[in-house]
Amino acid sequence: MSNLTPHSSIILFDGVCLLCSSAVQFILRNDPKGVFHFASLQSETGQRLLAEHKLPLDQLSTIVLIEGGHAYTRSSAALRIARRLRGAWPLAYAAIVIPAPIRNLGYSFIARNRYRWFGKTEHCMLPKPEHKARFLD
Repeated sequence: MSNLTPHSSIILFDGVCLLCSSAVQFILRNDPKGVFHFASLQSETGQRLLAEHKLPLDQLSTIVLIEGGHAYTRSSAALRIARRLRGAWPLAYAAIVIPAPIRNLGYSFIARNRYRWFGKTEHCMLPKPEHKARFLD
């Protein structure tokens, strides 16, 4: 992880979830400055980062954003990611004013059904060569 700085932003995602892998591809396309780095929740790096931030190691139904020494999960992570993407996506960050328990109702509903709706794979996604340096595992 030598290419990371204290200002790096790391996204931990469910590596076998097809929706999550698609979200990572979307972020890569809309993050031309390379702000975000990635690791699957299931990886050694992901598990170590979860432990460092005192998050459950078996909780794979959330995206985790680590930035500025803090870990954000669920809708808070998604909104903080959106605000740093190009296009109109930063406007979504306005939803942060909605209390997290309310925002997370929708997030949790999708997370519970993601394998049924979008599918699951046996293996974590392999990054394209041009994005390989942005993956930590």
